[in-house]
Amino acid sequence: MPPLNLVGDFAGGSMFLVFGVLAALYERNVSGKGQVIDVAMVDGASLIGQMQWDFRGQGIWSDERGVNTLDGGAPFYDTYETSDGKYVSVGAIEPQFFAELLDKLGLKQEDLPYQLDQARWPELRAALEAALKTKTRDEWAEIFFDSDACVAPILTFEEASKHPHMAARRNLQEVGGAMAPMPAPRFSRTPAATPVAPSAETADPATLWRD
Repeated sequence: MPPLNLVGDFAGGSMFLVFGVLAALYERNVSGKGQVIDVAMVDGASLIGQMQWDFRGQGIWSDERGVNTLDGGAPFYDTYETSDGKYVSVGAIEPQFFAELLDKLGLKQEDLPYQLDQARWPELRAALEAALKTKTRDEWAEIFFDSDACVAPILTFEEASKHPHMAARRNLQEVGGAMAPMPAPRFSRTPAATPVAPSAETADPATLWRD
């Protein structure tokens, strides 16, 4: 499926613009001078992808999609369907995390290909697929709870809003009858206020053009 617009519009665009504005305000306090801030989504997205550019420069990242470690090519960094037709994510890159993944799945390292042997990744993927198909998503979530194996259930927006971790951090709260993320990052001395729903006047597009 096409990815959401998080990297371009928000991470690569809006967040870099906010960072630029804050940096310019800080510099103005030092120099007393203002400046134009030039922000483009493609610039921000490229910077976010710096690690991939570096890998490519080292010759360890291919332009072919779906064959690299972080784009679904590696069987230990992908999503897998469970017995109930739902999915879990697996991100066990480091050897200690991969070892714990195999332990929780009931698989033995000596019976499988070496983790980084790309020629045998299809064989390793088949073993992980078969193992993860034996239980439901929520059963695996319980097994991997509080584990370093880097396995997590893939949730719907509704499920995410009720997840214990999200609830503990009060990450999502109801605002005006709908769930909304709370401000981030969080500050110890000057915590941000909980957002409030717009009033009838502020929700009217015509008010945006008033003097």
